[in-house]
Amino acid sequence: MKLNPGIVTRHLAESKAFYQRFGFELVFENDWYVLLQLNGQELAFMRPGLDFQKPMFQREYSGHGLWLTVELDDVDAAFEKAKSDGIAIEFEPLDEPWGDRHFAVLDPNGIPVDFVRHTPPQAS
Repeated sequence: MKLNPGIVTRHLAESKAFYQRFGFELVFENDWYVLLQLNGQELAFMRPGLDFQKPMFQREYSGHGLWLTVELDDVDAAFEKAKSDGIAIEFEPLDEPWGDRHFAVLDPNGIPVDFVRHTPPQAS
C-alpha cells in the first residue's frame, strides 16, 4: 500500500518551488494540478473550486491539523539549504531522545514540514 497525500491550494507554483528545493522532482503539472515525487513517494497539489471535481475535493486547505514528515539522509544539509534560501525556520536541527534528528519549517500553505533523519535511540 502507498499513501499519496494531496493538498488543495491556490499556491501551486509556490508549493512546487518549495518542495523542489528539498529534492522533490516534478512528475506532472498543468494549470490546476502539480504532482511531485521524492524516493517513490508522491505529493500532489490541486487548485480549489474546480467544478469538475466532487465537492469534497474543491475546498481549500484551511491551515490547521496537518503536518508532513520528509525523511532525509542529510538533515543538516537540508537545514543549511533552507536557511540560505531564506525560509523561516520554526526550530533548528535537534537530536531527540528517541533517536531522530530533525528541524521544521512551514510550507507556502502554512503546513508544518518536519525534515527528519530516523536513527535508533542511543543506549543509556
